[in-house]
Amino acid sequence: MLNNYESFDNSETSSRKSALIQERIGLVSTHMYKQFLDYQHATMNTAEIFAGMAGDLQDVVDTLKEAFASRNVTTQNIYIDLDPQKSVIIMNILWHKISFTTRCNFQPQALYRENGQHVFCGRIMAIKGNYYEIMKGASEHDDEMVRLLDNEVASLFVPAESNQNSIMKIKHLPNREFYLNQVDAPREFALKVIETICGGGFYHQEGARKSFNI
Repeated sequence: MLNNYESFDNSETSSRKSALIQERIGLVSTHMYKQFLDYQHATMNTAEIFAGMAGDLQDVVDTLKEAFASRNVTTQNIYIDLDPQKSVIIMNILWHKISFTTRCNFQPQALYRENGQHVFCGRIMAIKGNYYEIMKGASEHDDEMVRLLDNEVASLFVPAESNQNSIMKIKHLPNREFYLNQVDAPREFALKVIETICGGGFYHQEGARKSFNI
């Protein structure tokens, strides 16, 4: 008889444990599924903006070529390259090299908000230099992100909802955010990055001085 009671107690305990696991894991799976959906939608919106940016950058290149050709300046060093996966754009403007990439979106990630209402977004990063040269030897996401952040000029954060504004953050203006609707975001982000990089210049090397902006 004792063994039967012990069997009953074990069965009841096991049932309670199973119910508790199901309840708590159910909450986790619901939370992660919401993140997964936001990640999917933000990724699609980000890809759409990135594709629009490629077209706008080609227009920029064509305009620059016309402007410099009219001044008898060679334009062979003004061009853009888009990789086959359509996740990296390399732009060359005379002595300036600029890269735009979406290769930082390898998992659901949220933009920090002080009120705790963090926003899951895709991200387009603009970096100074040639992406492939910067990434030589990098084999892990953590190493890639360190290099991206070291060379970042600005980032565009694209939310999951297409009617929400994208958020542009410029590295040398750390406490400011610029809100762009997702229709204008490709053009405005591209132009701001080009103005930021090409509106400056380089110092002759003296100690820590490297470049400046006007």
